[in-house]
Amino acid sequence: MKRSQQEEIDILVRARCPLIYVVSWEESRVEDFLKRTAFEMNKALYFWSVTKGLFNDKGFSDTSLADPKAVLTHIDNNREEAFFVLRDFHPYWEDPKIVRGVRDLVAPLKASYKTVFLISPKMAVPLELEKDMTVVDYDLPQKGDLNVLFEEMVTASQQVSHFQVNIPPEDKEKLIQAALGMTLNEAETAFARAVVIDSQVPSEDVAIVLEEKKQIVRKSRVLEYYDTSDNISHVGGLDYLKDWVRKRTAAFSDRARDFGLPEPKGVLLLGIQGCGKSLTCKAISSLWQLPLLRLDMGSIFGSYIGQSEENLRKAIKTAETVAPCVLWLDEIEKGLSGVQGGGGTSDSGTSSRVFSTLLTWLQEKVKPVFVTATANNIRSLPPELLRKGRLDEIFFVDLPSHNERRDIFQIHLRRKNRQPENFQLDVLAQMTRGFSGAEIEQSIVSALYNAFFKGEDLTQAELAHVLSESVPLSKTMKEQIDELREWASSRARPASMNQGGQ
Repeated sequence: MKRSQQEEIDILVRARCPLIYVVSWEESRVEDFLKRTAFEMNKALYFWSVTKGLFNDKGFSDTSLADPKAVLTHIDNNREEAFFVLRDFHPYWEDPKIVRGVRDLVAPLKASYKTVFLISPKMAVPLELEKDMTVVDYDLPQKGDLNVLFEEMVTASQQVSHFQVNIPPEDKEKLIQAALGMTLNEAETAFARAVVIDSQVPSEDVAIVLEEKKQIVRKSRVLEYYDTSDNISHVGGLDYLKDWVRKRTAAFSDRARDFGLPEPKGVLLLGIQGCGKSLTCKAISSLWQLPLLRLDMGSIFGSYIGQSEENLRKAIKTAETVAPCVLWLDEIEKGLSGVQGGGGTSDSGTSSRVFSTLLTWLQEKVKPVFVTATANNIRSLPPELLRKGRLDEIFFVDLPSHNERRDIFQIHLRRKNRQPENFQLDVLAQMTRGFSGAEIEQSIVSALYNAFFKGEDLTQAELAHVLSESVPLSKTMKEQIDELREWASSRARPASMNQGGQ
């Protein structure tokens, strides 16, 4: 079983590891843990920052030790069994004397019962210290931590405001789940908005918590937090795919874990352009009430050596930070075009390295990040990506059938504030044989423009006129679509009951 960060730090201290670099945004949370550990081990505890110098909780304070060289000398001369916590020390690695000073501390620390902790949100370890320093990533609060925080806030609110906060267990779990990936401070702010201010509308409370999560994604500058008002009812047809998605609505709950179910990994939506793949990704996020993060695979490639791989790692780290979430890899083949046929030699192997990083993560990931990948071109997809175990399922999204086209007309006419019963939907569905859902939507938009220009309302005749002038993609790209269907016939599950645009 994997050890927790607290257990790992405890072992490192007992093993007399001299330098422990803790990577965390939650300085106060890490320090609270170190206070408990120092008390249990009967050790003194000192904190240092460039603004306050060296100090502790027992009244000691020395601002003359604010200079990093001075505090290193003090640590060396101190004979106590103690923890020394250096806050944001990494900017001083630019000074070779500081680096040398820390190296000089290693041997004395090993011979004593002193440990130096460096806490920073950024990992920066000089080459000279790599063999002497141990790095620990301090995870964000887990469900248990957030549950304790939530209960404390509810209790405090009831004592101060004298009103009861009654939230069913399943709604409380949704709130806790939505807050995963936040620091305790961020979660406290979100809970304050969602519960303390308004304890009457749990479904909206979850949306409020997810709103707070946007800030984490926006600051990453790699992923796009995708706001969507689309839901599963906006997806026309695709009955098999929608049934598969609905059965996994509660897949990230504790109830599912207790039942023995693993968290779903992801799905690849392969198919013809404009047939609802992207819309389905948005609908999954809305149905499951999870944040939707969009990664354009083509945008991660940079001009500098190693930049592309770092961009992907940063995107993955951000997604795991806000998990559980849905990660939408839009047109994944664009980012893997250099992998097939030559091993990525055209771009000095960058595509192959990016692909390898992605494959390893898909296979090994333990965080609840559900991947929805979309693809239009099968020839650019490496076979390794299609192997079971990395994604749960591959669905082929074909052109909509007659009944599905009828449903699509109904959905889009309603969304354009028109009554579907005023139109001959079966006739329109017959006229649009071979049309994609996007082409049907665009035909309605074009007919609306014509009607608006004439000063009339939308009519069946106007729609029929626009459709008669439209040439669907299924005609202009017939050979490619036939090839795609042939490939998918034995390699993917159909997303619909009756596929093929009949």
